[in-house]
Amino acid sequence: MLSGVWRSYSSVETGSLDKVFNLGNRRVETNKFLRRFAVYLTLLVSPAAWSAEPLTVAVAANLKYAFDELAAAYKRETGLEVKGVANSSGKITAQVKSGAPFDVFLSADSEYPNTLYQEGYAVAPARIYAYGLLVLWTRKGLDMSKGLQVLTDHAVRKVAISNPKVAPYGRAALESLDYYKLHAAVERKLVYAESIAQVNQYVDIKAADIGFTAKSIVLAPETAGKGEWVDVPRESYAPIAQGMVILKHGTQTNREAARKFFDFVLSEKARAIFSRYGYLLP
Repeated sequence: MLSGVWRSYSSVETGSLDKVFNLGNRRVETNKFLRRFAVYLTLLVSPAAWSAEPLTVAVAANLKYAFDELAAAYKRETGLEVKGVANSSGKITAQVKSGAPFDVFLSADSEYPNTLYQEGYAVAPARIYAYGLLVLWTRKGLDMSKGLQVLTDHAVRKVAISNPKVAPYGRAALESLDYYKLHAAVERKLVYAESIAQVNQYVDIKAADIGFTAKSIVLAPETAGKGEWVDVPRESYAPIAQGMVILKHGTQTNREAARKFFDFVLSEKARAIFSRYGYLLP
């Protein structure tokens, strides 16, 4: 019986065997191709494939804590990572012009991002996402019921303010001092910081007796309960209309992800976050 089977197998022509093996090889290659094609399609439709690197967002310093929450909410919704780089809006603008690899810019005003658009660095004019509010913050136990008049107290020797040349909140602070005719009285006390972030540092470590900062900072969980603060009356400074733009230098793939994040910042979920941090909504 065995020999009969062997004879039957041996009787197959060599050419026929080649055909059998070639057919098998083609099936194997076809299966490999289909598997690879399936992986390709998965990557093509997967949001995670839109950007090989996390989206890089340049963020005005007043957004430090709010942006962390925005990025976390965005990741929960989309599965995509967003990396924030914080600085004063003026410095971010200079960095963009020098080729910094930012995909989206969330500014502390609309002037800087609109300048980038006019000079060809952004794909469209700035879109306002929130209005910022200015406060006075101290950790020195000062009588904040006096409002801005507290700045004239003898106990106040250093008043931190962000550089108005590069920081919109610094400009707003000077406008408020001028409005109440306090600029001359406190000018010698002013300590200029590079950004709101440095103002916060000066106040937090008590290197400054008091400082002009963003309301979003004093309402953040990381800062809430530290010292005392008071709102700077809104009529004393121009509205701080914070705008954002999608920047041109990123790859085309990143621009798709940038648009998705841009739209998220305008969504109801993002607006709820901005509201919790004391921003006014457009």
